[in-house]
Amino acid sequence: MPSAKTFATAAGSLRARLSSGLRTRGGHGPNPFTTAGHQDRPNGYLFNRVPPPPGQSRKWEDWELPCYVTSFFTIVILGVGLNAKPDLTLETWAHQEALKRLELESAQIQSVDAE
Repeated sequence: MPSAKTFATAAGSLRARLSSGLRTRGGHGPNPFTTAGHQDRPNGYLFNRVPPPPGQSRKWEDWELPCYVTSFFTIVILGVGLNAKPDLTLETWAHQEALKRLELESAQIQSVDAE
């Protein structure tokens, strides 16, 4: 059985490799999420975008129309599809099976009474 010293040595070298890899991950300088940024303070607008002058509308970016159209059709397809799906719950099956058995049982009773 290996001694405790070999385990300690292996654990120390593994810890050193992992911690050094975490410190230099990316290798592109400081983390952009922890740096001060490019603006001194927020300007009070959503996404720091200044609204256009009065009488002018905002120009859509290239990604906006496909994103909105895809989102609309996704909602429509999901809304129609989820409302039209068959009811496959266990309770519904059991209810239908019970109705079949009751109908079969009542038909058997009627045939016995008719004889």
